[in-house]
Amino acid sequence: MRNVILISEEENLKKPVVLEVKNLTKVFSNGRVAVNNISFSVSAGEIFGFLGANGAGKSTAIKMITGLSKITEGSVKICGKSIKTQFEEAIKNVGGIVETPEMYKHMSGMTNLKYYASLYSHIKGSRIREVVKLVGMENRINEKVGKYSLGMKQRVGIAQAILHSPKLLILDEPTNGLDPNGIKEMREFLKDLAHKENIAILISSHILGEMEQLCDTIGIIDNGVMLKINPIEEIRKGIESSQKIVIKVDYPNYAGKLIINQFNVPVELDNNTIIAGLPDSSIPKIVAFLISKGISIYGILQKTKSLEEVFLEMIKKHSAGTNIK
Repeated sequence: MRNVILISEEENLKKPVVLEVKNLTKVFSNGRVAVNNISFSVSAGEIFGFLGANGAGKSTAIKMITGLSKITEGSVKICGKSIKTQFEEAIKNVGGIVETPEMYKHMSGMTNLKYYASLYSHIKGSRIREVVKLVGMENRINEKVGKYSLGMKQRVGIAQAILHSPKLLILDEPTNGLDPNGIKEMREFLKDLAHKENIAILISSHILGEMEQLCDTIGIIDNGVMLKINPIEEIRKGIESSQKIVIKVDYPNYAGKLIINQFNVPVELDNNTIIAGLPDSSIPKIVAFLISKGISIYGILQKTKSLEEVFLEMIKKHSAGTNIK
């Protein structure tokens, strides 16, 4: 199992809701519905993955959440403050990066942070040093930003975004352009940040594997509609329940009938291969049973749906039944 820090339902009940989105809708002047009546919440210390293909409505929703785009219908509250009627009170609790962070390349990372800190009255030098350590940039922070790798820029950008101690961090496609090592470092850093700093993090992405490894909760959006919201552990349990065993044998028809009668499960045949709806824990029993019946086994493996397959199935079902333009 991948090393993902999960938040139990009991723990979530104890944590305050930082972001509350209710019936959020965006209709453009040409009548196109970009976001259609979506609702979700993100609690302190939780990483919420906003998952969808490019053009699904993720960025439009984020712009409404941050007040950068007018809300057609619905509401957004950040720490209990309405983004529509209490904008300044709400937005002061937010930090964010959309794709790559904007910084002055001719200045050092530290100078950039000090300049940004000067826009606030309460940020002290000790806080700057604290976030530099938090993002793991102590040894490179005095170098010019122009010399930084994209991953280093992302780290300093996040340091900039959390300088004012926000309760909510919003990241739109934060791993764009990063190499595999940079993606892994960013993933571990964000998990550490959420749970040590108790920050609620909203991440939008179309990269399924990354969301699976990073997030506590995933909301799948397609054509502006939120299809499903589930804790990642619940999604995993659903995936595990879909496990099948693939067995290559010499007499598939006979072997298939034996398995159906003995284990009372559905069986599919594919040439000389049997696909049985059983978990991998059943493999020793099936192997011993088939051998006892004189069936030769030439190969056996476990087949489990990936998050990508679950996602694509949901999108396909929704696309077949939706009238959203």
